[in-house]
Amino acid sequence: MSVSSNNTGGAAKGGLGFISKYLTVWILLAMAAGIILGNVYPQIVPILDSVRIEEVSLPIAIGLIWMMYPPLAAVKYEELSRLRQQGRALGLSLVQNWLVGPVLMFALAWLLLPDLPEYRIGLIMIGLARCIAMVLVWNQLAGGDNELCAVLVALNSIFQVIFYSVLAYVFVTVLSGWIGGATAGVVVNVSIWQVAKAVFIYLGIPFLGGIITRAAGLRLKGKDWYDNVFMKKLGPTALVGLLFTIIVMFSLKGEYIVALPLDVLRIAIPLLVYFVLMFAISFFMSYKLGFRYADSTTLSFTAASNNFELAIAVSVAVFTIGSGEAFAAVVGPLIEVPVMLALVHVARRISLRWYHPDGRPGYMPVVSGPGGRP
Repeated sequence: MSVSSNNTGGAAKGGLGFISKYLTVWILLAMAAGIILGNVYPQIVPILDSVRIEEVSLPIAIGLIWMMYPPLAAVKYEELSRLRQQGRALGLSLVQNWLVGPVLMFALAWLLLPDLPEYRIGLIMIGLARCIAMVLVWNQLAGGDNELCAVLVALNSIFQVIFYSVLAYVFVTVLSGWIGGATAGVVVNVSIWQVAKAVFIYLGIPFLGGIITRAAGLRLKGKDWYDNVFMKKLGPTALVGLLFTIIVMFSLKGEYIVALPLDVLRIAIPLLVYFVLMFAISFFMSYKLGFRYADSTTLSFTAASNNFELAIAVSVAVFTIGSGEAFAAVVGPLIEVPVMLALVHVARRISLRWYHPDGRPGYMPVVSGPGGRP
């Protein structure tokens, strides 16, 4: 993928890579392939279950870990040294990612899916998983600050390893238990250990692998080779793990897929509202605090995007691969990709109307004609 970035003002010019551009199409095809496979070869279920590591089959475990490894190997952990230089931006990002995002998704899940606890929990799992991969793409396309984005991605990766299991327990068991016990009578008990074990396996292992891979690659071949040669080959392979997992999930849920269109719609509505609101809230906060366009864009896309790979992995490990929670997590990227692409265009329009050409915030009426901005 070739994308040029402007870190002072305006938006980036360039195109989305072929694989990323049609990610929604690949996911839909994988869903269809899974449904066909499950109906044509029903014996595939015992085959997949024959080799297991506790609750998860070994083939699924390999697929889940692999889809996490390439994006974590791409994280620029060395950029964490810039934390002190980005104090205000980091503080705002932590509020947006680890307070506003989880609370907003939790509220939307309960408001819009009060009668579907499995899907509701799947959405909560998505809301807790902050984006560490695709946000780099959206940020580049919209003209964000690539260095700041690298720092935020590295920071979110570390925060997820440390806090994801605790937050999942608080939101899914404690808070949902309070609300469910009083209204719906539905209480779901998810222990910190259950989620922590899943996070360690599906995030901890690829996280350590990513750190080791990047450290060794930079030391042996240099940054330019690692980012522009090695990662361009390794990065797209994460899609293989994701699509493999989706195919298996849908092959195991053949009879359940009859209700797929309505279920997807019910899950898609809170996701759509969440992505748009998180982007709008984060951009408004950044603008009001005086951040330049590049920083505001980076903060907004980092807050609005989610790590659906982690949400899928944890949902599969904790609730099983055929669960509604895992199904809801799979719908996440199906909705996120087209919405984020649309928000890239929104960010470009914002850069023309609400920011000066040098990136400073300030209302700028769009002037057409000679000498004016398009």
